[in-house]
Amino acid sequence: MNDLIQTVAVYALPVLFAITLHEAAHAYAAKFFGDNTAYSLGRMSLNPIKHIDPFGTIVIPVLLYFATGGAFLFGYAKPVPIEFGRLRKPKRDMAWVALAGPAANFLMALIWTLIIYALAIGNVQEEFFMLMAKAGVLTNLVMLAFNLFPIPPLDGGRVLISWLPNKYAYKFAQIEPYGFFIVMALVLLKVIYTWWMAPVMYVASLLLQLITSPILFFLK
Repeated sequence: MNDLIQTVAVYALPVLFAITLHEAAHAYAAKFFGDNTAYSLGRMSLNPIKHIDPFGTIVIPVLLYFATGGAFLFGYAKPVPIEFGRLRKPKRDMAWVALAGPAANFLMALIWTLIIYALAIGNVQEEFFMLMAKAGVLTNLVMLAFNLFPIPPLDGGRVLISWLPNKYAYKFAQIEPYGFFIVMALVLLKVIYTWWMAPVMYVASLLLQLITSPILFFLK
């Protein structure tokens, strides 16, 4: 129980920020490209309560934590409602709306990385803040990589549908009702993490290092 409390304390804010900015970014992008659905429903918001799904964000992760001893965790936020037909150029703009969420997670990972450097520069001794900042980087890289997996309704699936020729895009989109079950099966088989998430997270980490390398230079 103490381990759970400590884990929740460290990850609570990073997870809330990650899911909030991810979903809000989808809403902002949708409005920018012509769909006001999420905006009209109050989902274009940085208020975490607007995006929390009680079952997917709280109940499922806690149950999985106890069921697997913390070895496997999964959860989800309340998806932002988007009517792609209202976008100015639905097939093209679908990709930009989908990419907005992972892009927001990359931005958050960058911010948490800068916080780590700030804590190091300030010689902050409190370990909790460093653990939280590292959790922020990890949480956002995980969300970025997972959501980019190219199966609808994940963001990567939307991007692939947008990029495929119309004939193939239509056929590929037909798997969306089964997409959640396909993804869950691949998660349980550890296919997604090993063959997709780990490489994507590695590349994203390299980009973070490249962007923040000037700071590291001055720290040495």
